[in-house]
Amino acid sequence: MFVDTATVFIQAGKGGDGAVSFRHEIYVDKGGPDGGDGGRGGDVVFRASENVNTLLDFRYQPELKAKPGGNGSKAKRHGKSGDRLVVKVPVGTLIKRDGVAIADLAADGQEVVIASGGDGGFGNAHFKSSVRQAPRMAEKGEPGDTFTAELELKLLADVGLVGLPNAGKSTFLSVVTNARPEIADYAFTTLTPNLGVADIDDGSLLIADIPGLIEGAAEGKGLGDQFLRHVERTAVLLHLIDAYGNDIAADYKVIREELRQYSEELIGRPEVVVLTKIDGLDDDIIAMQKDTLREAAGKDAQILTMSSTAHKGLQEVLRALRAKVVQARAFEAERDAEEDDGLPVISLSSEALTKAWTVERDGDEFVVTGDKIEKFARRTNLDQFEGVNRLRDIMKKMGITHELVRKGAVSESVIRIGDSEFTLVEQRD
Repeated sequence: MFVDTATVFIQAGKGGDGAVSFRHEIYVDKGGPDGGDGGRGGDVVFRASENVNTLLDFRYQPELKAKPGGNGSKAKRHGKSGDRLVVKVPVGTLIKRDGVAIADLAADGQEVVIASGGDGGFGNAHFKSSVRQAPRMAEKGEPGDTFTAELELKLLADVGLVGLPNAGKSTFLSVVTNARPEIADYAFTTLTPNLGVADIDDGSLLIADIPGLIEGAAEGKGLGDQFLRHVERTAVLLHLIDAYGNDIAADYKVIREELRQYSEELIGRPEVVVLTKIDGLDDDIIAMQKDTLREAAGKDAQILTMSSTAHKGLQEVLRALRAKVVQARAFEAERDAEEDDGLPVISLSSEALTKAWTVERDGDEFVVTGDKIEKFARRTNLDQFEGVNRLRDIMKKMGITHELVRKGAVSESVIRIGDSEFTLVEQRD
């Protein structure tokens, strides 16, 4: 079963907690703190594999969770890092988070960390100093990245077959490649994209057969809107048109308009236009149909004719496609090289020019936000008064406490940082 979209819940491993421990050995007086740090949580890694060709497995495994890190222990023993979770996906998989693409796996073996594991918390041995000889605090491990991802599979091919239903796309693919798509004399025979490799001269072409498009496909009609994404990655479009059509000019324009509505970029993609099923037609009728089609496609359009069942014109079509693919790939390589040649421009972003934290009043509470201070808060064990006091010291050094007081906070005011809540000053009974 071919599945090209999936939604999956991803959770990287939580970091291990640091330990509170003191050295206890005979003849060793006041051994001091020896609590070890927690281990780092495991990452969730996606790896592209050409041995996988569908996202079906994610329908049965909608949750991906990496292992957490181990907790620290006495004698400064570091917790074990969590094993990373490596997930194989088809080549051409696009991963989105909240609708924004975060990774595009376009090559076999390519890996990317989709969700990072949380850092382990420091044990109390980490906090020993000349003024703090016996710290009784340790940090909690940070949670790993957690979110719901949307996966999309876009087939990687040299040539994408487009055309109205029953235009002869599957027949062409079955004749020139090793693919065996279902073929029948009715529309929408092809329900899923098919891939095949066609050998031509000293090279080959990877060809994708896309289910037939109809007018309104880009808006969700028919089957086309489900599979138009697979055309995006192809270097060249092979537009097949049934020579027996009543209005082949209109047939051509329908497909071009659907491609334009789906993506403006597709209109500029190199294209070879082919009249199919010419066996049984007189040369005069074929010439008339070609002239009609040229008026619709433009005088510079490359228009060929063929019959897949009679094996007529196939070599000419494949050679034309091969030439355009070589030209398109060379242009892509040149464009990528020009982009890579540019020297990186280092500048201060607007975020870098603003404060690393903000303070907002919410009724009687005060909400502090900022990546750095939120990270400290997540790692603080609020059940340990020394840990909370350390967090208060960090806020004071960062200037947050001064801003809180300026906005009206008093000693008993509740401060909220992420999921952590505590008072501005330690409250004693």
